[in-house]
Amino acid sequence: MKRPIGFLDSGVGGLTVVKEAMRQLPNESIIYIGDNARCPYGPRPVAEINEFTQELVDFLLEQNIKMLVIACNTATAVSLERIRERVNIPVIGVIHPGARAANRYSENGHIGILATEATINSHFYQNVLLDHNKHLTLYPLVCSKFVPLVESGQYSSPIAKKIVAESLYDLKQTAIDTLILGCTHYPLLAPLIQKFMGPEVRLVNSGAETVSDVSAILDLYNLAESSWNPEAATYQFYTTGGVALFKDIAKTWLQKDIPVSRIPLSQLEAKKE
Repeated sequence: MKRPIGFLDSGVGGLTVVKEAMRQLPNESIIYIGDNARCPYGPRPVAEINEFTQELVDFLLEQNIKMLVIACNTATAVSLERIRERVNIPVIGVIHPGARAANRYSENGHIGILATEATINSHFYQNVLLDHNKHLTLYPLVCSKFVPLVESGQYSSPIAKKIVAESLYDLKQTAIDTLILGCTHYPLLAPLIQKFMGPEVRLVNSGAETVSDVSAILDLYNLAESSWNPEAATYQFYTTGGVALFKDIAKTWLQKDIPVSRIPLSQLEAKKE
């Protein structure tokens, strides 16, 4: 039986990473958990983010995963190093790959960062970017209204267009040529963001960039599935929230029906007792 790659997120945002994983790694089985019932993570205290993330990790470890992808920028910023110290499988976050890509793409050194409050306040993106190039000029921006838009399925609605324009108005007046979508929910708003910012600004999907790292590490640790394996890849998705809305967003984004099950919060919380 193929051991799956585990993905976790505060909600549906990590599906933007899974979509790229399905494309780049078609032989790999995937198991995903989205904590929709407690989303968003961004405004929460650090201790709470650590606690919730560890609960999701514990659940995935019970599924015999071979690699863990923290497909949530907030959880990556707050919990990545703690999780790496506690597990014995490769763990990848979404911040380093996105930062590297932005530094590579930017021609004028002016880079915008759209993220949640916790991610921006952690300075994780800022520190990684400046470690790569201390001459960068960074424009971090908290976009607290974006995640609720996506989680409610309104990411292509007229209200989403209005909120994107209001949120990014000041950023558009800057000299940025590269903009990091520093939350895996945000790529679902990418068409609206791109239209407002204009074609001269390149958007960086941190989640999509992460999958290239996943592929490299699978090869490094000899964990990659061969295309000659006759056993088909399997996909299983869990949510702590409502199945119907999760499935609807997933079907639209992934362009396929997927199996979704609900896992009650009481079941996650019971594991730590």
